[in-house]
Amino acid sequence: MPRMHDKVLVWGEIEDATIDQAARLSRMPFVTGHVALMPDAHVGMGSTIGTVFGTRGAIIPAAIGVDIGCGMVAQFLGVRAEELPDNLDELHHSIARSIPAGMGQGHRGDHRDETTRTTIEHLIAARSDWNEQDQRRAYSQFGSLGSGNHFVEICLDENDDVWAVLHSGSRGIGNALATGTRQSTCWEGML
Repeated sequence: MPRMHDKVLVWGEIEDATIDQAARLSRMPFVTGHVALMPDAHVGMGSTIGTVFGTRGAIIPAAIGVDIGCGMVAQFLGVRAEELPDNLDELHHSIARSIPAGMGQGHRGDHRDETTRTTIEHLIAARSDWNEQDQRRAYSQFGSLGSGNHFVEICLDENDDVWAVLHSGSRGIGNALATGTRQSTCWEGML
């Protein structure tokens, strides 16, 4: 269950500095209602990353900042805890082989399914300004996690139902957009 701190609704275990930054945001005259901190919230440049809040008469690009393109999802797997094997090592290794994570990690291109290849080819065809490096980056990073606090977890809820939880990274798209580098023009079509 979330807890309330001033006008900040906190989901999960969040660092005090993050809550403090969100509390300052909640006091801005254009912020309506409360500010909700998601489980991946962290201090950002000018605004807390991983927040949800409403505004009136204002748009705040810093609320997304360099993390644009990051995301979280929880997917019910239709499996109960008692259906899982006693040892999840093989599942862990399978996930790690299928979904690259970490700085500079990506797919090697030899295990892509046809749907993914077709999606990337359509994306590349729509981007006449992409050079070979941009195209290699799309093949490598599409479907990877990024680095930092990004993860894939297998979790149980209070009913012993099994969920997959994913926190994916922007793979540098947000930083490129925020800093105006060449990559920003290349990757905007993926957003």
